[in-house]
Formats: sequence, structure tokens, C-alpha cells
Amino acid sequence: MRAHQFREDGGPLAHPVRPASFVEINNFYTATVYEKGAEVIGMLKRFIGADAYVDACTLYFDRHDGQAATIEDWLATFEDTTGRDLTQFARWYSQAGTPHLHVTEMWDGDTYTFTLCQDLRPTPDGSPKDPQVIPVDIGLIGPDGTEVLATQTLILTDLAETFRFEGIPKGAVLSVLRDFSAPVIMHHAQSAADKAHLLAHDTDPFNRWDAGHALARQVLLDMVLTDAAPDTAFLEGLAAVLRDDTLDPAFRALALSLPSETDTAQAIAQAGGQPDPLAIHHAREALKLQIAQHLQDIVPRIYAQMTVDGPYGPNAADAGKRALGNVVLGLISRLDGGAQATAQFAAANNMTQQLAALACLLRVGKGADASAAFYDQCHSDRLVMDKWFGLQVRFAAANAAVATAQKLTDHPKFDWKNPNRFRAVIGGLTGNAAGFNAPDGSGYAFLADCLIGLDPVNPQTTARMATAFDAWAQFDTQRQSQMRRALQRVADTPNLSGDTTKIVSRILG
Repeated sequence: MRAHQFREDGGPLAHPVRPASFVEINNFYTATVYEKGAEVIGMLKRFIGADAYVDACTLYFDRHDGQAATIEDWLATFEDTTGRDLTQFARWYSQAGTPHLHVTEMWDGDTYTFTLCQDLRPTPDGSPKDPQVIPVDIGLIGPDGTEVLATQTLILTDLAETFRFEGIPKGAVLSVLRDFSAPVIMHHAQSAADKAHLLAHDTDPFNRWDAGHALARQVLLDMVLTDAAPDTAFLEGLAAVLRDDTLDPAFRALALSLPSETDTAQAIAQAGGQPDPLAIHHAREALKLQIAQHLQDIVPRIYAQMTVDGPYGPNAADAGKRALGNVVLGLISRLDGGAQATAQFAAANNMTQQLAALACLLRVGKGADASAAFYDQCHSDRLVMDKWFGLQVRFAAANAAVATAQKLTDHPKFDWKNPNRFRAVIGGLTGNAAGFNAPDGSGYAFLADCLIGLDPVNPQTTARMATAFDAWAQFDTQRQSQMRRALQRVADTPNLSGDTTKIVSRILG
């Protein structure tokens, strides 16, 4: 199942892009508006075509430049430009929830048939849902790794539709939802072998990355739930990607990334299990070490190749090299105890390389000297110090994360009234999943204290940071009780703002 960042539960991305009502206007500007809203615009472009999209945007600005335009104004320009009825498409703005897209396949000789079904799950208010317009980009990769069907955009408007293609060699692998053509949750039963085939040969970068990401997720789940060893095929797939110098360095850096601990916990919960944050953390660290050991003959060459000589340049080519070089540095650090990272920190002529090296050193528990040096160098730059504060907590050992966050809130440079500094420290803690979800509940209690303290000063930031408790129901009874107790303490705070009250009440149900 591909979940990406879209959720079908009570989280913010399950809400409509434009809700019919709200309790607090400040809580309206969530990831739903900024992320899901952007995906809907991308779908609209794919739905009507690139040329028509440009024409419609030109008309829109001619009509509404300088005005407070509405979604109806926006869609009307596209209807007038294309002559198409966008009533069904407009449901993306009004219907809550994320559609689930189910894919089934069948072969009859060289005739390939597959069916798309959209599943519109009920939301808590019980409002009925009608079929969405869903553009689905697909392609087919043959058994020999060549593309036998180039990208085609199929438009799903009913609850289910079937598509047939003739002359397709049996064994071709479906590449579906290319370029993330719609913000849906995909259910597509593909074997590990098929995913490995896409990782090796797919011509669509997004799906190639996604195949590897799905394999990594399954490897992590197996390690957490059954104590299995990492799949050798997955490790070899990563090696193949890393060795392929024809691939963009930035892409190779992404392909080597693993699902986060939070994503892994969500996958376990969706599969009906109960995630253990510490077990997930240990499995993910073990997998990173296995990857480093499996690639140890390759990474020194790649690191050398990705070294950017000369002065810093903010261009895409150099940025891609730095990205891959720093990912490889993370692997090397697990093998050499941070020796290469120490050298990179000392020699770096730009902050990207310095911060990457510092992060590696913090991960292996040897970042004290580099951290102090970086502070001495940049303590007068407020924005850079936000980075420094955040790294200390995010890469702290799980059993030291809460104490590190508490210590940093007492630092002379910490300012509760500075939302960026607050997010750096508190966001760093919630991003350290094993640390935040400490078995003794100290992470939850500390966050509650911070929310209560900040709410009178900055209720908007408080409300957003409170969403760190969103996933409370997926954990064990002890952690659920600790989270609810912390949340209830926030809810019972006298004169709590409307912003925070709305979010905390929703989470508590």
C-alpha cells in the first residue's frame, strides 16, 4: 500500500481543502491547504493538459489580479477556457477524506487488463461521498527491463473502470500512479520481485523511488515484527542504484533514504499491529548498519566522486553531488566512528557540508566538539542557530532526547517567543520518535508543559505543535494513557486559546 503523506483518519490531510465551517480560522491554514491543495492544482493541470492549463491561468490573472478570488472563480476560468464541466472535479475541494485506489490485474495471452476502483471511506461526520475525478498515469515495464507501454494518463470518474491493452508481453510489470498523478492511497498487491524490477528499470523517477521505498518499508516491518535479517535483494538493489553513474546524484541520494520511524509505526498500525517505537528505532539503526556494511566497498569511491572542489555554488549539479555525498557520509560514519565526518566538518567551506557532518557526528555520539565549534562560529546568526538547536535534539540518543530538549530550553539563546526557535527544539524532539515516545512518558509531559507555556504567547504555533499527539491511538495502552493525560492537562488549562482548544479537542475525540 502506498500511503505517501495522505491519511484517511482524523489527521489534517483528511479534511476537505475548503471546509464548510471552522471553529478557529488560524487552524484552517494546515497541510491540507498547502500540500493537498497544491496536489489538486497539479491534478487539474494533468486533467485538462499543459497548454490548456497555461491558457486558463492567463485568463484567471486577467480577470482576478488584485482581487480576493474564490475557488469558484478559479474553476470557472478553466471551464470557460476548455469548455469542460468541472463540477465533479470540484469535489476535491469540498469532500473530506483521501480516496483509496485499488488495482487488480489479469492476463489473457498478450492482452493485459487491469481495473481501478476508488474507495471513498466515510468520515466521522457521516457525510455521503460521490466519486472523484482521479487522473492515473501508468506505464508497463517488460521482463527485459524495457518500457513496453509509455506513460498514459487514464481518467477514473466512476467507482470502478477497466482498461485493456493488446500486444503486451506476459510478465510486464505495471508502473501505476506515475509522477504521483493523484493524492490517493494506493492499494496494489505487487511482489517484492516486481518492486525490485521497477527499482532497477522503471523510467519514471517517482515510481522507481517508490518501489525502493516500499521494499525498504517491508524490510523494516519484517525486522521489527519477526526479527528477520535484511533482504539481500533489497541491499543489492541499493548497490545497483548507487553504482549507476547515469542516475542523477540527487535521485540516488533519495533512493538510499529509508522510511522514517514515524512512517514505519504508521505502517505497522495500518497492518493491525501495535508499533513499539524503541523496537522500530533499533531495527532502523540495524538496517542502516547493514546497508553501510553491504556497500562498504562502494561508498569510498562515491564519496570521492561527489566531492565538489572550488567555491560553493548554489546550482543543481553541485547540490545533487552534495546530497549524495552526505548520504554516503552517513553510511561511512557508521563504519569509521565519525572520522570522515570530523574531517569534512573541519574542511567544509559551506554550511551544507558542516551541518551534514555535524549531524553524522551527533548520530554516532561524537558531536560535542563540532557542536561547540559550530556554536562559536554562528551564535550571532539567529536562523543558523535554529538549525543548531534542532540538530541537537533530533539526533540525540533516544534515552537522552528529552533531557537534551529540556537543557536547550534553558539555553541563553532559547527564546520561547521566537516561533522558529520553539519549533526547532520541540519539533526536533517530536521528530526523534524513539525519544519523544519514551516509555516513561517524559516526552509527552514535557511537550504538554511547553504547549501550556506557549499558548498565551503564540496560540497558532501551539496548536500546530499539539498535532504531535495525533497518532496516540496506535500505541500501547501505557503510552495511550500517558498521551491522553498530557493532552487533558493542556485541555484543562484556564483560558486556553481557541486555536489550541480546537486541535486538542479533536485529538481527544
